[in-house]
Amino acid sequence: MNPPSLASSLPAEYPVESLYAEHHGWLQGWLRRKLGNTFDAADLAHDTFVRVLGKNAGEHIREPRAYLTTIAGGLLATHWRRHALEQAWLATLAARPMAMAPSPEERLLILETLEEIARLLDGLPAQVREAFLLSQLDGLSYAQIGERLGITVNVVQKAMTRALAHCYKAMYLPAAS
Repeated sequence: MNPPSLASSLPAEYPVESLYAEHHGWLQGWLRRKLGNTFDAADLAHDTFVRVLGKNAGEHIREPRAYLTTIAGGLLATHWRRHALEQAWLATLAARPMAMAPSPEERLLILETLEEIARLLDGLPAQVREAFLLSQLDGLSYAQIGERLGITVNVVQKAMTRALAHCYKAMYLPAAS
């Protein structure tokens, strides 16, 4: 007996096949214009429809292009965040002497770690995330962070408490989130 496929678990009124047939080309073109790259656009269009399949929405999609661009936009943001991390990492590598350059395996591990940190902090407001990074990466004191961000030390303390609680929950209480 074959296990049920993801598509067979979707409600009958869910128009995934017609959504794909009618909008895949348009979505891929939209992504290609955003990215300037046909291959990445094809990958993100595919990932968008994989996400659509993963959603268990039982109602008909009224605005398919808006729905698809919302999903694709999130994937695009993740793509750009990863690209920015890779570029920052490559710039850091370029500044190092060759003898200190990490192996390809170490590079991959570092990129994966940076991506995980970015994903972990993604749910935080920008000011909280920035205060956390200034503290943890730049080693600034709360007073220095407050001065740089134009906020009080009390607000920095609250931001750090929120950031640390967010990280703790993400790391140790994944079922609770």
